[in-house]
Amino acid sequence: MPPGLKDVAARAGVSIKTVSNVVNGYVHVSPGTRARVQQAIDALGYIPNVAARQLRSGRSGVIALAVPELQSPYFAELAGLIVQAAERRSWTVLIDQTDGHADRERNLVAGLRRHAIDGLIFSPLALAGEELSTTGDTPMVLLGERIWHGPADHVAIDSTAAAADVTRHLIGLGRHRIAAIGAQRLPSAVTAHQRLAGYRAALAEAGIPEDPRLVAEVASFHRVDGAAAMAALLDGPEPPDAVFGFNDVLALGALRTLLERGLRVPEDVAVAGFDDIEDGRFSTPTLTTIAPDTAELARLAVDLLAERLGETKPEGDGSGDGSGTPPRELRVPYELKARESTLGR
Repeated sequence: MPPGLKDVAARAGVSIKTVSNVVNGYVHVSPGTRARVQQAIDALGYIPNVAARQLRSGRSGVIALAVPELQSPYFAELAGLIVQAAERRSWTVLIDQTDGHADRERNLVAGLRRHAIDGLIFSPLALAGEELSTTGDTPMVLLGERIWHGPADHVAIDSTAAAADVTRHLIGLGRHRIAAIGAQRLPSAVTAHQRLAGYRAALAEAGIPEDPRLVAEVASFHRVDGAAAMAALLDGPEPPDAVFGFNDVLALGALRTLLERGLRVPEDVAVAGFDDIEDGRFSTPTLTTIAPDTAELARLAVDLLAERLGETKPEGDGSGDGSGTPPRELRVPYELKARESTLGR
């Protein structure tokens, strides 16, 4: 017979309930006890009976993740981290790409119960808060800057503060004609609006008048848009001495144009981005960027969903689950990673 909970409990010297808590990811188990149980699990080769657990709980063990685009390095990395966090709870993750289209986002929300999904982690671009309140009993965690104080738990970075920090970094290097690549006019482009607000706040704080000619609009946050915007800025009457791309992909596109024009980075033009994608760590020069703690974001999103499902208890609460608590807003920390594109080699 394969080893069961009783065998793991005997080997670890704990109760069967404690083993069950560790297997199910409950947070209120001491690190030492958790490590001892995990060692026993590994030594015995214990495999949780997921089917039996799902039968007892009445759940499928499947959650959904919906993001605007999977070709984005940021969302691709985030999806991988969420899958890893979900695997620790023996959850399967179904991933959908919405392209930020209202109809696709609306159909996704409306179809949750039909597809027997236990919960949803969702980064919306088009839907408003009231349209997201139609998920019924299916728990949801929101990501990104689109909706604050909405109908569900929300995990995000403070994009405005982070954009201000990277702009201050460029100002601190003595740059005064700092361009911003990534502005968008659509009301749904909240990420662009917030990063532009942070850029403007840092300029005002330093007493640098904003030059509207240095704010470049883009259709999307792709390399080709960053390259084209950089070319237009260089063709202007007073080219910039620094550039802040609203994500790393835009900044990498700008780097390519600067290279093609024979300009030195950072000597002639300093460049910074946002997201800390892997490409920026291997570009030439390496890219200065804002690095959000995406691993923490993924962990929090999965943990909040687990609380809504009653699988873990909210921090600081000794009883019950998180299903009845008001929606929570959690900020994820970030760090400015200063590299060669602003500091040189």
